[in-house]
Amino acid sequence: MKIALLNGSPKVQNSASGALLEDLKRYITEKADVVNYSLHRPVISETVLEELQKADAWVFAFPLYVDGIPGHLLSCLRQLEKVALQNPNRHIYGIVNLGFYEGIQAEYALQILRNWCVKTGYVWSGGIGVGGGGSLAMMPSAEQGKGPKAPVDKALAVLSDKILKLETCENAYVSVAFPRFLYKMAAQMGWRQCIKQNGGKKKDLGRKL
Repeated sequence: MKIALLNGSPKVQNSASGALLEDLKRYITEKADVVNYSLHRPVISETVLEELQKADAWVFAFPLYVDGIPGHLLSCLRQLEKVALQNPNRHIYGIVNLGFYEGIQAEYALQILRNWCVKTGYVWSGGIGVGGGGSLAMMPSAEQGKGPKAPVDKALAVLSDKILKLETCENAYVSVAFPRFLYKMAAQMGWRQCIKQNGGKKKDLGRKL
């Protein structure tokens, strides 16, 4: 069995989507042929399209953009519709990360991916919404199932089992094991540092344009 992991983040490096796919890969790499592809741009090369046709399952990982899917990834999905007839039984899974603390905020993005499967004929097989995604790429390495990423690891373990069996599952929504108020404080600190690095001031965050 061949599984394609598709990173739909616009970030080329240090993305939460990439971190989640790497964590998922640890669960499945010894039991299946796993290949990684980066969908950072709105166009997929013909070579990659041909390679993707050989996979039994596609696992999309991407950040939440305005309760939906990033624009460049939507363009990629339209391209992928063209190969739907090659293997209509292909299973599709989704992993959505978001800056909101609550994973349930990814519900509509996963619904969009499910609707795309209805259009193409692919088999929508479930996904995960991961709250607190902004912290994932910066978290130190820890034993699987331990530390702030423990709830995320548990959800990935369940999803990996479904992927390896090509089975469907209900969407799961999780958050990092980190107090909400501390996560909010860290996020606010990050915004302040970012605006200072770019020559702005704290008061600029509330400025109306």
